[in-house]
Amino acid sequence: MFLLSDKPIIYAANVLDTELSNEETNQHIKTVQEYAKKTNARCITMCAKLGLDMVEFSKEEEEGFIKDLGITDTGINNLIKETFDLLGLMTFFTAGEKEARAWTILKNTKAPQAAGKIHTDFEKGFIKAEVINYEDLIKLGSKAAVREAGLARLEGKDYTVQDGDVIEFKFNV
Repeated sequence: MFLLSDKPIIYAANVLDTELSNEETNQHIKTVQEYAKKTNARCITMCAKLGLDMVEFSKEEEEGFIKDLGITDTGINNLIKETFDLLGLMTFFTAGEKEARAWTILKNTKAPQAAGKIHTDFEKGFIKAEVINYEDLIKLGSKAAVREAGLARLEGKDYTVQDGDVIEFKFNV
C-alpha cells in the first residue's frame, strides 16, 4: 500500500525577497535544508511573493528587477524544474512559422512516442525527427541558421528525446 508519507517531497523555503541573496547565512533556510537532507527530500529556496509581483513584468523589467535585488532568480523556476525532475518529466518543443509550443513527456521517451503526444497519427506514421538543440537555436536565431551551421540532426525511431530539444517530426499516414 502506497502511503502519502512514502511519496517524494520537495520543501520550499519561502522567504522574503531580501533573504534570497543571503541563503547561505539564513539559519531558517539551513534548518529546512538539513531536515530535507535528513528525510531524503529536496529543498529549494524561493520568494513566492516576488514571483507573484513580477507576473505582469516584461522580460526586461523582470531581469532588471532581479538584478537590482542582487539575485539570479525568484526560485519559482527552480521549484518548477525540481518538480519536473521529481516526477520524471521533461519538455520538448515544436516551432513553426505561426507558433512555438512546449510538450511535456516522461524522461527517456523515444521520438515516435514523443510525436504521439502531438497527434497519434504522428506516432503511427513516424519516419524521422529533425532535432535542434534549444541553446543552438537561441544562439543562432533561426532554424535555418542552425541548419546552415550543421547543427541540426536527423534522428530515427531509437532516438531518446532530450530535455529542451526542438523537434520537427517527419511522418506519413
